Amino acid sequence: MLPQMLELDLLVEADLDAAGRSDDLADTVDYGPLLEICRTVVEAASYRLLESIAGTIAERALAVPGVLAVTVRVRKLAVPVDADLDFAQVEIRRSA
Repeated sequence: MLPQMLELDLLVEADLDAAGRSDDLADTVDYGPLLEICRTVVEAASYRLLESIAGTIAERALAVPGVLAVTVRVRKLAVPVDADLDFAQVEIRRSA
């Protein structure tokens, strides 16, 4: 399977009250590991469905300490159909 152009959005829900008061990274969710989850999922395996990519990212993101819920949007920019589409997209939400 050839690589395809994808875009993704990851919306993370967490209790940020302590971080808002302390201004300390230790009191929030570090987005570095979340970015690495997205990169690893997209680059390290081959998927046939956008739903599989989104589900795998959601499952792994929920394992990050402090993450209460996630919404994952995955867009395929080159859609192989006979229609004038800018992209195809799936969106899922998962919570702990």
